[in-house]
Amino acid sequence: MAGGVVVNAAGGKEYPGHMTAFVFFTCLVASSGGLIFGYDIGISGGVTSMDSFLQEFFPSVYAQAEASKDTNQYCKFNSQLLTLFTSSLYLAALATSFVAASVTRVFGRKWSMFCGGVTFLAGSALNGAATDVMMLILGRILLGVGVGFANQSVPLYLSEMAPAKLRGMLNIGFQLMTTIGILAANLINYATVGIAGGWGWRVGLGLAGVPALVITVGALALPDTPNSLIARGYREDAKAVLVKIRGTDDVHDEYADMVAASEEASAIAHPWRNILEPKYRPQLTVAVLIPFFQQLTGINVIMFYSPVLFLTIGFGDDASLMSAVITGLVNMFATVVSIVTVDRLGRRALFLQGGTQMFISQIVVGTLIALQFGTAGVGEMSRSNAMLLVLFICLYVAGFAWSWGPLGWLVPSEVFSLEIRSAGQSIAVCVNMTLTFIIGQAFLSMLCTLKFGLFYFFAGWMFVMTAFVALFLPETKGVAIEEMNLVWSQHWFWGRYVTVDGDGSRRGGGNRRTSGV
Repeated sequence: MAGGVVVNAAGGKEYPGHMTAFVFFTCLVASSGGLIFGYDIGISGGVTSMDSFLQEFFPSVYAQAEASKDTNQYCKFNSQLLTLFTSSLYLAALATSFVAASVTRVFGRKWSMFCGGVTFLAGSALNGAATDVMMLILGRILLGVGVGFANQSVPLYLSEMAPAKLRGMLNIGFQLMTTIGILAANLINYATVGIAGGWGWRVGLGLAGVPALVITVGALALPDTPNSLIARGYREDAKAVLVKIRGTDDVHDEYADMVAASEEASAIAHPWRNILEPKYRPQLTVAVLIPFFQQLTGINVIMFYSPVLFLTIGFGDDASLMSAVITGLVNMFATVVSIVTVDRLGRRALFLQGGTQMFISQIVVGTLIALQFGTAGVGEMSRSNAMLLVLFICLYVAGFAWSWGPLGWLVPSEVFSLEIRSAGQSIAVCVNMTLTFIIGQAFLSMLCTLKFGLFYFFAGWMFVMTAFVALFLPETKGVAIEEMNLVWSQHWFWGRYVTVDGDGSRRGGGNRRTSGV
């Protein structure tokens, strides 16, 4: 040990750092960006199951649902216009992610968060006051712009502010806030569905402005990260922030490494082109496949449409919303499990355990629905089978909430070098939103076509993604972001692309080109 720096198990430097009040405050405020994402996931699924909402905006869907109460349960809500209401947000977030990458890099992480809060606030106002479908969808697009900015900047902010030993726990604060947003939305749906006059959906959609206001005001109070400040030329400010978040004046070595990383990053004029080089192939692969797999877990089947899903399989209106509240509670508490264990057990252990649990749960859920409704989609679920179904859906949600849910955002945000970090995070958000849009738009049609086989479809993907983690994802817990390339260079497969010189600098595999040249 020299100058407060030790060597960790990966052979990289380990800087001093602990949970200071300043770190806790900044990460708590930044994590509130997850509230807007989670609230929307919960509220959109709830209002699309409300008769008053369907009668006003989607009367044909309402008529179809009423007509099919005693017939095919799989197809009663199948409507591309209805799914466009939900999924248009994610298409807007997809398009925004590329703009957000530039804003995050040029103006800093905090102003990207601020932009997200402001646009989400505008979207919530428009949705709450909507009088036709076009107003609804325009509001959803503004919400999507807000989500695109928040999902680009918040995970980066958390990973850069947190000490390496606490990075997993603090980064998962984003996912915890997302689950709190989902639960709050489910409770609001449950409380407003019975409002006389049928305007309860306006309350739910309009209240999205509350979490938007939290992140908007909160972003103004936050400092930017040391990495971002250095990259933009504010070196003294960066050092002052680093001293505050580490709780010690002994930050010389970490600060020097940040400056060196920034200087190396500044030599790269085209991060979008450079990210395609062989030496970044491991990080790029992870940035694409982790969010790709996250959406193919099938979580959106549960979270977007849980009230609709429970209605489809025979629950009453209030019972379906109450079941969504139950899954929301499980989601939130299981995320706390991830926060407590991620920096102790590591990322791989949670991925593998959660993936196995989700695989089994999807098989059981699909089988229960198959036994009850078969391929015809006709039948009524008994109380005992319905309770068993809710149990396994809860086990599925718990597995997701301590594995693919939080880690799907954590891992892509921590594996990239500074010179391509914003571009890499943008790719991760882009892939996530693309798959979210596709599955959100296609789910009700897939349920109508594949029937109970839809759950087997997602179970098959669970097997594939769990195998990918077992073979190709190295452990990243406790490794400083600036030292992350050591992890890739020591991996049995990725080591052929990433090598590390004796002085710690990176080289690409094969052609051995130096970074940024």
